[in-house]
Amino acid sequence: MKKTVFTLAAVAMAILFVFSMGGCAKAKATATAKANLAESLKVDTSTLKSADNQQLLAPSKDNRAVPTRPADPNALPETDPLHWYDMEWAGWNVTPTNIPKSPANGAIGKKVIMIVHGDHPWTTACILGAKKVADAYKWNFKALSPNWDKTVQDNLIDQAINEKPDMILLIPLDAKGAVQQARKINAAGIPLHMFNTLPDNAALNYSLGWTGPDDFGQFRLMARSWADELRKANPGAKSIGVAYVMHAPGGSPYFARAFGPISELATYAPEIKTLAKASPMPATFDANTTMQLVSDWLTKYGKDLKGICAADDSAQSLGIFQALEKAGRKDVIVIAAGNSKQGMDLVKAGKLFGITYQTAEGDGALSAQAAADWFNGKGYAMRKNLAQHVITKADVDGFYPPQW
Repeated sequence: MKKTVFTLAAVAMAILFVFSMGGCAKAKATATAKANLAESLKVDTSTLKSADNQQLLAPSKDNRAVPTRPADPNALPETDPLHWYDMEWAGWNVTPTNIPKSPANGAIGKKVIMIVHGDHPWTTACILGAKKVADAYKWNFKALSPNWDKTVQDNLIDQAINEKPDMILLIPLDAKGAVQQARKINAAGIPLHMFNTLPDNAALNYSLGWTGPDDFGQFRLMARSWADELRKANPGAKSIGVAYVMHAPGGSPYFARAFGPISELATYAPEIKTLAKASPMPATFDANTTMQLVSDWLTKYGKDLKGICAADDSAQSLGIFQALEKAGRKDVIVIAAGNSKQGMDLVKAGKLFGITYQTAEGDGALSAQAAADWFNGKGYAMRKNLAQHVITKADVDGFYPPQW
């Protein structure tokens, strides 16, 4: 009997010891999390600079009100800005699904995997910008590239899920396909942040949020400057013909960098008419392919073609000016999405009229900072845009050296 009592007492003591140790471990973990959070909140990334000496995380000054969604945007003509509502304003009307709550235990020391869209000098700069923020928070950080292959990107997502990171940052290659990708990451219980190219709005139901360039907003801004310049060069003209060299089909830039200005000009400058729009195929970002496309337009439309808007200020822009030089045309006013070294050099030379400030480093950095803010328990906007600016010959010198 005494032995039994002694045994029961020993068991009780052991249980109490285990619970005590568990409580100590929990208290220690809580203290560590609080300390990490305190140190993380001291990190100041606002002083970081990109390679062009601009503020890496410059805040957007766009204060446009979000419009009310039409009952059926697709029923509206493509020249109506609201036709593009679900793409331009993606992220503002979502149904958060299984979104994890922030641990609020500090950003320092997290494991983060970034999955980009493909190999390109822009992407290299984007990853560099993200790494500047990652280094500030001492992350275990790596970036993976599918080199423009959606199937490979799907496989990289599976690989990333298996590594169980604290967060995945994703540039979706395909707006529609992003829904399945986001759902898979969400189902695995891994926080997801999407950036750079806007996915289908349904994909954002499964994402903490989205950051990146407001391509529609930027091109609406630039379209007005372009229209003013076209009017100045063609005073009193009742019809001014323009064409659009488009981005690779499928992603949001394909639509934003053509239909953004088209729908903006429909009301701002209705005399500006779209003569042609196409993506150079089979190589969208190839100077020779672009040169052939534009040469065909110049032959077909002749002097009626007064302006060209390009989705890319590097290879596409070089191809455009090769075609213009071959045709002996110096009267065509060209704008493009920027801002590469080639694009800025063309602006400085007086060839390109304007380019968007498309900060690659800032794009990557903003996604990383959004993740850090979430780890730190800060407010998390469903959508946050990069600062907008149109670079012209008047201020291009202030953006050297180029990021890529």
